[in-house]
Amino acid sequence: MANVQSGQNGQTAGLLIGRILLGLIFVISGIGKIGKFAGVAGYMSSKGIPLSEVLLVGTIALEVLGGLAIIIGWKARWAAAAIVLFLVPATLVFHQFWAADQASYQNQLNHFLKNLAIMGGMIYIVLTGPGKLSLDRSAANEAMSSAR
Repeated sequence: MANVQSGQNGQTAGLLIGRILLGLIFVISGIGKIGKFAGVAGYMSSKGIPLSEVLLVGTIALEVLGGLAIIIGWKARWAAAAIVLFLVPATLVFHQFWAADQASYQNQLNHFLKNLAIMGGMIYIVLTGPGKLSLDRSAANEAMSSAR
């Protein structure tokens, strides 16, 4: 019985650590875009993105708020799904390794593959939920206790 409990504790901690690591990249990226707003908006425009400043505000909000939601496990499935939907076009537009010159090919391929891996982690959250150490689970437990 102790081994089963130990395994469950490891899984619980592992899901929390995984959520923190997945969410952190978006929180850091979103905050970083705030200080470099004009440069990022210009880069987006150079890639053919219309209304780049408006879309950048949305991107920052999604990255920071979505990343935080995943970290704390609040509406984590929705946040992860939103990030996947954001990553698909962002990856295809900004990491076109197939069209990159020789000097930037490997860098763009690495970013493309990194985003695919992140999408895999986000899909995992969508399918399994955030785990026991999350606000979603706490709220569900509280609702069940209140119903009794």
